[in-house]
Amino acid sequence: MTNLLARFAKDESGATAIEYGLIAGLLAVAIITVLGTMGGNLNSIFGKIDAGLSSAAQ
Repeated sequence: MTNLLARFAKDESGATAIEYGLIAGLLAVAIITVLGTMGGNLNSIFGKIDAGLSSAAQ
């Protein structure tokens, strides 16, 4: 039983998967933050385009 616990304590194969998961999570947070910041700017730009197209159609 102690041999099994010792092997489990030394096993690092799951550490890589956890690291990749943390990196993916950090990237997701960064992308959401950037898109959230740019969202207002994009809304403004599309609003101007919409107003321009509406006035051109009349």
